[in-house]
Amino acid sequence: MRLFVAVNLPETERQAAFDAAAPLRHGGLPVKWVQPAGLHVTLKFLGEVAEDRAAAIGAALDSAVATARPFEVTLGGVGAFPSSARPRVIWLGAEIHPALELLANDVEKALQPFGFEAELRPFRPHVTLGRAKQGTRAGAFRAFEALAGRVAYDGVAPVASVDLMESTLHPEGATYHVRHQSFLGGGR
Repeated sequence: MRLFVAVNLPETERQAAFDAAAPLRHGGLPVKWVQPAGLHVTLKFLGEVAEDRAAAIGAALDSAVATARPFEVTLGGVGAFPSSARPRVIWLGAEIHPALELLANDVEKALQPFGFEAELRPFRPHVTLGRAKQGTRAGAFRAFEALAGRVAYDGVAPVASVDLMESTLHPEGATYHVRHQSFLGGGR
């Protein structure tokens, strides 16, 4: 199964972000857009993992976040990786909050004994709004900057848990299922 670790946004925040991003979705960009239920902040992508390892990974995440206290992260601003001229990912920004960086680092350390390699790139928290379609021609994103400027969104997301997510790929996009939820501070 295909797994990743994420901070899921509350339903109201997911819908508000999705609604605010309408100018991008209606701008004719060659992008496969993420549906509201799929909006989250990825902390660590694990890839293909044997199903019998999920419980142990969940327990490691429980330990990793047991002493962390819940906090809030602000959301806003739109950008693209690697660039707005030739994006692969279009995203909504998430605050580079020290507690979120520590949480990502704790998750990274907790999963190293399972053989997951450490991420070499700096942690750039974001919510993926869409991914560019394969084979997109040069110049297809000329309107991106103007469209992004029309997205007016400032949100706040509580961070009270870290979720082990299963991703199932379909032609119309991925669907996500929470396999395990680890509550910050050991709470519920």
